Amino acid sequence: QISADQMERTLLKGVFSVRKGKTQLHKWAERQVILCGTCLIVASVKDSLTGKMHILPLVGGKVEEVKRRMHCLMFSSSGPQAQTYYVNFDTQAEYLRWHRQASKVVSQTISLVDLSCYSLEEVPEYLFYSQDVTHLNLRHNFMKMEGPGGLQHLNRFSQLKSLNLSHNRLGVFPESICEILSLTELNLSCNGLRAVPTQIGNLESLQTLSLDGNHLDSLPEELGGLSQLCSLGLSFNNFTTVPAVLEKLTGVDRLAMAGNRVETLELGSLARMGHLKSIDLRPDVLKLITHMDVRDNHLTSLDLSSACNLETLNCQHNHLGALTLSGFALRALYASGNRLSTVNIYPVPNQLTHLDLSRNSLEYLPDWVCDTRKIEVLDITHNLLSELFRTLLAGNNQLCRLPDLLDHIPLEALDLQHNKLSELPENFFYKALNLRYLNLSANSLETIPPSSPSEESLSTLQELYLTSNNLSEHCAALLVGHQNLRVLHMAYNQLLSFPASKLSKLELLEELNLSGNNLKTIPSTVSSCKRLHTLIAHSNHITVFPEILGLPEIKLVDLSCNELTEILLPDSLPPTLQELDLTGNSSLILEHKTLNLFSHITTLKLDQKPVVSAGDSLSSSSLWSHGYAEMSGQRNKLCVSVLAVDHFGGSMEAAYGIFDGDRNEEVPRLLQCTMGDVLSEEIQHSSVDTVYMCNTFLTSHRKLGMAGQKLGASALLCYIHHEAAATDQSGYFSLTLANVGTCQAVLCRDGQPLPLSKVFSLEQCTEETERVKQGKAIVTEDNKVSGVTCCSRLLGCSYLFAWVLPKPWVRTEPLCAQDEFLIMGNRALFEKVSYQEAVTTVLAVRDPRAAAKKLCTLAQSYGCRDNVGAVVVALHVAEDSCTCEPPLAAGEGKPGTVGTVLPVAVTLGEPATPSSSSGIASEFSSEISASEVGSEAGSTASDEHPSSGPASRPDRRCSLHPARQPSSATFSSNQSDNGLDSDDEVPLEGVISNGSKLEVEVDIHCCAFQIRSGSREGPDDQGPTHDRGSSFSNGGFGEKLRLQNNVVVSATNGCLLAVCGREISDLKKSPSTSSLFGKKLSNGSVVALEDSHNLIEVALEAPKKKSGYFSAPAQQDPEDQLVVPASLEQDVWEQQTLACLPEPSSHQLTGFSFLKRAIVC
Repeated sequence: QISADQMERTLLKGVFSVRKGKTQLHKWAERQVILCGTCLIVASVKDSLTGKMHILPLVGGKVEEVKRRMHCLMFSSSGPQAQTYYVNFDTQAEYLRWHRQASKVVSQTISLVDLSCYSLEEVPEYLFYSQDVTHLNLRHNFMKMEGPGGLQHLNRFSQLKSLNLSHNRLGVFPESICEILSLTELNLSCNGLRAVPTQIGNLESLQTLSLDGNHLDSLPEELGGLSQLCSLGLSFNNFTTVPAVLEKLTGVDRLAMAGNRVETLELGSLARMGHLKSIDLRPDVLKLITHMDVRDNHLTSLDLSSACNLETLNCQHNHLGALTLSGFALRALYASGNRLSTVNIYPVPNQLTHLDLSRNSLEYLPDWVCDTRKIEVLDITHNLLSELFRTLLAGNNQLCRLPDLLDHIPLEALDLQHNKLSELPENFFYKALNLRYLNLSANSLETIPPSSPSEESLSTLQELYLTSNNLSEHCAALLVGHQNLRVLHMAYNQLLSFPASKLSKLELLEELNLSGNNLKTIPSTVSSCKRLHTLIAHSNHITVFPEILGLPEIKLVDLSCNELTEILLPDSLPPTLQELDLTGNSSLILEHKTLNLFSHITTLKLDQKPVVSAGDSLSSSSLWSHGYAEMSGQRNKLCVSVLAVDHFGGSMEAAYGIFDGDRNEEVPRLLQCTMGDVLSEEIQHSSVDTVYMCNTFLTSHRKLGMAGQKLGASALLCYIHHEAAATDQSGYFSLTLANVGTCQAVLCRDGQPLPLSKVFSLEQCTEETERVKQGKAIVTEDNKVSGVTCCSRLLGCSYLFAWVLPKPWVRTEPLCAQDEFLIMGNRALFEKVSYQEAVTTVLAVRDPRAAAKKLCTLAQSYGCRDNVGAVVVALHVAEDSCTCEPPLAAGEGKPGTVGTVLPVAVTLGEPATPSSSSGIASEFSSEISASEVGSEAGSTASDEHPSSGPASRPDRRCSLHPARQPSSATFSSNQSDNGLDSDDEVPLEGVISNGSKLEVEVDIHCCAFQIRSGSREGPDDQGPTHDRGSSFSNGGFGEKLRLQNNVVVSATNGCLLAVCGREISDLKKSPSTSSLFGKKLSNGSVVALEDSHNLIEVALEAPKKKSGYFSAPAQQDPEDQLVVPASLEQDVWEQQTLACLPEPSSHQLTGFSFLKRAIVC
């Protein structure tokens, strides 16, 4: 499979006619051809990135013109087993371009070979024939010692200078490496090594040796003979003392032994290592030190960032030029009489009371000084200070007025949010002429001072945040003097209007947020703000759409939760418009012409017309409702996605989730589309919360496929369901929550916040930090695993297994009448908005959608520049009584159904072993490699469906708790790979049949539709069916639905939508089905209605995929064909017959049958 690294090395690619071999045994067929690095890759058109590939190494080979065929090239590899491919190009220009580029590759000599992350077990044999290789990168593979390309043959690279074998789980040091005398750089990190051979002394040219992340506790004496060695990495091993051999390595100036087990430090031995200039022993040796006195020495630099318990440091009268400390417990710092130009302390020392930095060389005060809250004495005399403060961050305090000192400080940034300021000094802006950033959000301001005493203003202010104050429209007139304003936030004030003449003066304005006021209109003079790209004015009383669609740079418009009735549009929209949110405008009616004009917008959010099917309970809306908001902030892309299903599986249950990909948008979108279906299936196999939630996360992790190899996301999933009481027939609702990463949830109970989630980051979870370190992970100084992520648990990032795990935190909380709402948010939200403020905010708003919008707006006004997402679920549940029949006793059953299978509990001391239902029972065993985790990209439901009705939940019969009807949609790309030359025959575009189930391909950018299965009537449905499609059943799950009768496929410009469990006649012929919520598209198809979201996002219509064949059909390669011997034909026929029968229930699976299910999945 092609990795992200390979895609970056792609030189040329295209779809051409290809023939393999020099003979006529193979016919021409259309193939994807990629010139990647030094190789030619020939792959299936349909599965060019994930299917079977033929890789042809070109270095040393041939590229020749085929004269008897126009625009045709012959590509041949070198070596005794050379292969040949003929490629016929469409145009002369393409032919010349490929010929020129491939000729360069063929003629070049290999010096640098990067084969990292290819899941290799051996070095490609053809490489041994090249004697020009000087740099070889085999990082993140599964290299073996034996075999033709095993590591025992690495000494054949006689000119090799750099070798990277990190992350290969070798277990032993390859001694053949010690015979490569030309090596100058060797990396064997994270291989589980326990000893270094004495032959290491042969590598006299070695300059860099990385042995981090192993199990070493000693080094051979022969290592001391490497006179040229200048860098030695020994971090995260098992050393208990500093190795004595370091005394001989005089070229090594840095001792890197972080994460070892050093218990004692002999200063005498360190004194004999005078060549060491930097010592890193974090965290073991220094973690217990609380007081340190190193006065009157000759230290030039001091790094005590790992001394997290250090309270007092005396380092006066040295030669220090730089000082780095940990601020967790620091109370006093005395550093006078040095040469300090920088002082770095992280995190902010909130306990610091005494700071003496006198008689140094400071030109400005460090930024962290402004953040300290308890400082009493600050001595900065005799320095080189030309200004006192450039940035002052004094938010979240109790300030009632600004001190006069601020009048004389050349401030550039001032943050005074979350104080008790009711006014500012009258001459504030006169004095602060250098001020560019001012945040006064969450105060009690009723007015702001003028920008200057005269009409002419010298203000340089560019960003002004005034959210959540008591400002009126009269204050807007005072903003005119700040003509350099780019960002203005005045949300949640008392504005009744915004003066039109004043807004026209802010010509440089780029972002305007006026949400949460009492505005009835946006002035037409907003059209004067030619640079405006973001207008956010939700939660007002606006009735007329503002004149903003003529602005040349407008990108985002949010007018949700207003009173819009119609929209007057120009003939064309600006091509820059990417997002338009019109939800919450109940009186808004959009014509078909308007919807067509909006069709090019990447994200269009409209209210969905409520549709209640016969299987839905009408009382569910009275139990809970939701609203959500997603804002990209100052990022170019939105990496947060939300899952919200009020009617989960057609019963009185709900599912909500939020997924944060940090810097990637692909993984959150995949989880949004898949996780609901996976949960719907897993709860059929077990009623134990820890079991079905863990299996849901592990299955979703596996189904990320290639996207989850190097990318990951934090995930939080909430499932609201009914629990039957043990004593009588009454019951109660429970909320089961599971999360990995930094997404968080808080429940409002009786007006107070109740945190439900657990944050899995190395900074906030000590037990996770210890687990990661015991696994010999490399933790960088910024507390990131391998420098990638600070999270110890994520969905995805498989290459960091087993340091970063997908095992979730699971908690079930019974709901009561005092539970008012649930708030879910990503890391960025709760970094800026505390639990208490979030609960207070929602209590004041009540409407879930408006509350979620407000939470995100507040986070942005408080300084959040990242993606932010919030979900608010209003709850109105309490203990209830119902007429449900009690569960059947073990062994009892109904006619025509199979006996119930009792759930099996799973002990979760270590990463959970998934149940057989999810098909990954051995997914995370110690023998499974990280690259094998996640092999099915884009699948949604688990591979193993309930086969014979193992109804683990009791059969409910009342209107409040109807029988569960799971979604039978299977949006999957789990395609069979029948070989390069046989898998391109597509009977129906978008519909894939792999012999065992029918799958429908969808565009993941469309919202996931909540699908329900309606009961079928008629004589054909009296017994179980033998279809291999969906194995969900109605009611008691005793029979399988016929998939071909429940799937309606509509081609939507290459994007296919499935409506499962409904007859075509059930799609009502209403105006809504011909609009874009459903919109009737140009090809006549109709986007299905979505029942799970209040909002829908209409994505761009995806272009049709190019596919097709020449007149001559493709043939299989001989090596790809499956030949069945005559002696086995009877057995094969019996297996195929058995494949058509219903699968046994889980209690019938034993031994071989269980193994078979695990392997197939």
